[in-house]
Amino acid sequence: MFTRPIGYLSAAILAFGLLGCAAQPMSQAADGPAAAANGIVVAKSGYAMSETLSRLKQDIAAKGLMFFQEVDQSKLATAAGVDLRPSTLLEFGNPALGGQFMTANPQAGIDWPVRLLVFEDPNGQVWVEYTDFAYIAKRHAVTDRDPQFKMASDVIASIASSVTTP
Repeated sequence: MFTRPIGYLSAAILAFGLLGCAAQPMSQAADGPAAAANGIVVAKSGYAMSETLSRLKQDIAAKGLMFFQEVDQSKLATAAGVDLRPSTLLEFGNPALGGQFMTANPQAGIDWPVRLLVFEDPNGQVWVEYTDFAYIAKRHAVTDRDPQFKMASDVIASIASSVTTP
């Protein structure tokens, strides 16, 4: 009976937590992606929210990656009675590559599948945000998968770049 309201509340709390993480690096972000001290990479999109999401999903599909889900955090928050600017979380990945990180340290599974947050700031600017793979490697003390982490970093940077230049 209370499952749905609790689920909505959990989603809203998650959305606010993610946006709180974005607040600090967003002010430091330039036009291109750069990892902040907390491992978050933020890049300014050159497109509106719907176009940004469409372009990202097209690029993910073109790269042959598995798309797991799109979470419309704003919609979930609204259903829970919370007003939230547009915010959508995309989850995708390559199980063969992600599996490499988890064989090095099973706890690295907390960072897979890959998550890409797309959100709109108070000025209507759309941003994309993700966790830097070098930061993930360091956090999980994975030292023997450098080529795999580099590949993952190159792929996510390429996906983000599909919306950073109009």
